[in-house]
Amino acid sequence: MKNYDYIILGAGAAGLMMAYRMANDAFFDNKSILILDKERKTQNDRTWCYWENGVGEWDTILHTLWKEIIFESELYSTKENLKPYQYKMIRSSSFYDKIWNFIAAKKNFHFTPVTVKSIEQKEDFANIVTNKENFQTKYLLNSIVFEKSYLKQTKYPVLNQHFVGWFIEVEEAIFDDSVATFMDFKIPQKGNTRFMYILPISKKVALFEYTLFSEELLAYETYEKAIQNYLKEKGITKYKIIEKEDGIIPMTSFKFWKSNSKNIIHIGTAGGWSKASTGFTFKNTTKNTQKLVAFLKTEKPLSKFHKKNKFWFYDLLFLDVLANENHLGANLFARLFQKNKTQQILKFLDNETTFLEDLKIMATMPSFKFMKVLFKRVF
Repeated sequence: MKNYDYIILGAGAAGLMMAYRMANDAFFDNKSILILDKERKTQNDRTWCYWENGVGEWDTILHTLWKEIIFESELYSTKENLKPYQYKMIRSSSFYDKIWNFIAAKKNFHFTPVTVKSIEQKEDFANIVTNKENFQTKYLLNSIVFEKSYLKQTKYPVLNQHFVGWFIEVEEAIFDDSVATFMDFKIPQKGNTRFMYILPISKKVALFEYTLFSEELLAYETYEKAIQNYLKEKGITKYKIIEKEDGIIPMTSFKFWKSNSKNIIHIGTAGGWSKASTGFTFKNTTKNTQKLVAFLKTEKPLSKFHKKNKFWFYDLLFLDVLANENHLGANLFARLFQKNKTQQILKFLDNETTFLEDLKIMATMPSFKFMKVLFKRVF
């Protein structure tokens, strides 16, 4: 049985970002910190995008960025300059390299490749059971989803943001790499919320990602066929697929933090850090890891960390509407972009707007739909 001051389960975005912040803070210099995961990731297995005002802490590892975005739908289409925001992309290999290289210089950090079987709260510590040995710690930061309890309840709707993406390369310079297509809803919706997400890396390379906000997943070949059809409609017939990616992000206002305890806190997707209404995770993880590091230094019970805010409830109402009428997604987002400034939308989605600003945005949504789900939630 090995004991550490802090143990981080999962070496993905949330786990490594926590490790990075702790390694940057002198408070943790004399603390023993262990990272557990099946392997140390080094390859590109994720693409993270987020918008940001000005220079950010991750700018040194940006793959690319865009100052303009396109929104497309049958109801409304627009091309918008994001100033003062920029839409930024990070490839996971650069992120992994940065974090692991930084941690390597810290003698109090350790990594052990294991398969974690279970975790449990003991009287005054957390116990971790693995395929090799058990570990103990006073503070366990867990980013692994074990039981998926959010799927075993009906109080809060659960949709998925699920997608398959192709990085393609063409022979001629046909892509406008100064603008990203944030959402293109001009594709068959088939009773769901479906859109194409297009990120040009250069004039010859771009990521085309077929994305859905819905409950049910599709057969893998269905996503790929949709990308093929989209490229054909755009007149792109000669291309080479240089990389693929896929993913599933739960979209739910389920109270993940209820599973936190005195010595265990769930982080990342396991902690409900993905934005419930959009699935965006990287920016929320950046903010939450900053808050959590500050909280750890207070040495209070980890169950005291989470504070619910108004945006949790906004997301819940939006998901209530989409869960009941999933085909409405395209029109809801179209109204959002048609009737609000893009910068204000981004500020709202970042959970940074005032209540007055919230009301102005809400006023642009179909009131009957939202009042109906609000009435059900309240009464």
